[in-house]
Amino acid sequence: MEIQAERGEIDPQVEAVLEMAEEFDVSFSDQTPEEAREMLEAVTNLSTADPVEVDDVREEEANGVPARVYEPEDAPATVVFFHGGGFVVGSLDTHDNLCRLLADSSGLRVVSVDYRLAPENPFPAAVEDAYGATRWASSEYDGATGVAGDSAGGTLSAAVSLLARDRGIPLVDHQTLIYPAVAYDQPMESRAQNATGYFLEAADMMWFASQYVESDIHARNPYAFPLQACDLTDLPPAHVVTAGYDPLRDEGAEYARRLSEDGVEVTHTNHGAMVHGFLNMEAFVDHAYDGVDDISEAARESLV
Repeated sequence: MEIQAERGEIDPQVEAVLEMAEEFDVSFSDQTPEEAREMLEAVTNLSTADPVEVDDVREEEANGVPARVYEPEDAPATVVFFHGGGFVVGSLDTHDNLCRLLADSSGLRVVSVDYRLAPENPFPAAVEDAYGATRWASSEYDGATGVAGDSAGGTLSAAVSLLARDRGIPLVDHQTLIYPAVAYDQPMESRAQNATGYFLEAADMMWFASQYVESDIHARNPYAFPLQACDLTDLPPAHVVTAGYDPLRDEGAEYARRLSEDGVEVTHTNHGAMVHGFLNMEAFVDHAYDGVDDISEAARESLV
């Protein structure tokens, strides 16, 4: 499978968001984790639209992990969702509307997982929580179970898929990897090309990684950064989403290529005019809704 992931002409609405981010000096790497979390909450409140109504929204405990379930009427399958935020920031609330949009667009049940954050809970705490919550959802609800997530959540989706395969437990029927952070420190063109000026910056990426993994040994673990896995065979079908102006673009595309090379059914969408995190910018970026429809269609086609 040939994977194309390049930059197009940047979307004018995205440019406007980037100008606002520059004006407010939105940066993670020069903050404490607590300050960074507060900043993301504030940015989310500005960039997301009014919440979309879903038939039933409730709080649950997924194997001891807090979760929020978004359930359309007669949902035929489940997507377990892991929020982004570099394993350090983000919450059920920062991704509430994205999960609402996903449930509404797909008609699928969405279980959003409030996994433990670093640096208070470094690797592998987030992977353990994500895996445990997926096991809970798989046993709690009828129908197929998929995993999905953006950025760090995409990483967790890939890691859970790997872990379930390695343990011989068929938990995951489909994985949706939305601009995933699957590499550690490998040099890639997109990391240099989009290092500054496009919301997520190279310095932020290294700061997040330093909070998440406590040693270089942990950083080489494929459950931390799945592109380092030697074998990607026998994994569930995948839909990989990348953005042209994202420093993570090339590693997502490379993971899609590796999956395909190892015989996994893969679809890939590159949003060439978008930046990292554009799905959470629906208040300003109309294309965010197209992105949600894309991942909803891929998940539903695979799970129903």
